[in-house]
Order: sequence, then structure tokens, then C-alpha cells
Amino acid sequence: MRDIQNIVILTGAGISAESGIATFRGPGGLWEGHRVEDVCTPQALAHDPALVHRFYDLRRAALDTVIPNAAHDALARLDREWPGELLIVTQNVDDLHERAGATRMLHMHGELNSALCADCGVQAEWRGSLPPGSVCAACGATTLRPDIVFFGEMPYRMDAIERALSRADLFVSIGTSGAVYPAAGFVQTARYHGAQTLELNLEPSAGSVYFHEARMGAAGVLVPEWVGEVLSA
Repeated sequence: MRDIQNIVILTGAGISAESGIATFRGPGGLWEGHRVEDVCTPQALAHDPALVHRFYDLRRAALDTVIPNAAHDALARLDREWPGELLIVTQNVDDLHERAGATRMLHMHGELNSALCADCGVQAEWRGSLPPGSVCAACGATTLRPDIVFFGEMPYRMDAIERALSRADLFVSIGTSGAVYPAAGFVQTARYHGAQTLELNLEPSAGSVYFHEARMGAAGVLVPEWVGEVLSA
């Protein structure tokens, strides 16, 4: 760790599962009762906007019932205390990283507490329900939608993520399935640029073979242990 200056961390559904947010692909996961095509594609929004908006309204409301766990708290501590470059890239649309105190981070798949105007592209903080026909404060259009990257759409801030990966000395993946691209390819990009790679996961991901080291267990245990190692090195 004495040679590590720049760290990029990718977090997925597994880090929030211990806070009570259902995982994307696990049994009884977030999409149970809904085909993905019914709630998370541009076609679904056009076909049944009421269903799509209601689905994300429920997910947004559910954030009030959960709190950050030890893994979120540990990454927030790393954010505060790490003297080098750090970027936490999350695939999650919840706000648990922010509520734990992390600031050097971005949401590549959007945020539940944000609304996107389909006309002018403005993103605005949004709390409570977001019914179809809600008005954009910036341009007056009635095309506000959940600020979620639907399947088939480009994730946010890929340019910034690629730059960070190219500079990283260490890439860490936490609680991800390794099955959703482009995030699943970050480990290979980081290795191409010479970074060490570490996976912290409940079980091996689809891309476990690409990591230099993998540690299996609960994020609430593994992440604080790893952060302690990093900050004491």
C-alpha cells in the first residue's frame, strides 16, 4: 500500500443489501414482480409511464426506511482520510454513500433522488413522488422522468471514470455481480493501465478471475477491515 496513491472503487448492490435494499439479481430482488422491460427501458416509459413512475416513487420512498451500514461508513472514512486521489463509482441509485459522508464519488446509473428533463436534459434534486407530467423548472416542459440510466442508455460520466481508471494504482470492486457492462469491464481497464485489483464480495463475481486478489464475505465486515489496512499502511 505504500506505493498506492490513486484509488478507484466500484460499488454495486451488494454493499447496500446489508442496509435492507434488495439486490438487483438476487432471489426476491428489486425487480421481483416486474420484468426489467416493464420498468427500466425507454420503451417501458413510453408505453406505460404511470407504471414506471410509480415503481421509482416506491423505491424513492423506501430510502427513508434504511440507513448506511458499516461498509458505507468505512468508505466515507477512507474518503475523509485518504491523502491521494480517490473516486468511488457506484452502480447504485440510492443515497447511502452520501448519507454516510462520502463526497469523492459519482453515480454512473443515476439517482433516485433526482429528476431528469427529457427535453432540456437538466437534472434536479427531487424528493417525494414524481408523477407523469411533472413540470421542469428550467424549461417548463412536462417531460420529467426518473433520473435513472435505463437499459440501452449510456451510463453517466464515463469520461471521468475512464480517466480515473487510467490513473489508478488500485482498483477495488465491492458487492458487484460482474455481469453488467460497462462496469464489469472496469477491472480489465484498470489492469491494462497497471493497477492492482481487489474484489470484496459475498461470493465470486462473474469477473473474479480478473482480480489479483479476492476476499469473500459480508461487505459490512470486509470493507471496514480493508479500509483499516489501507489507512494504517
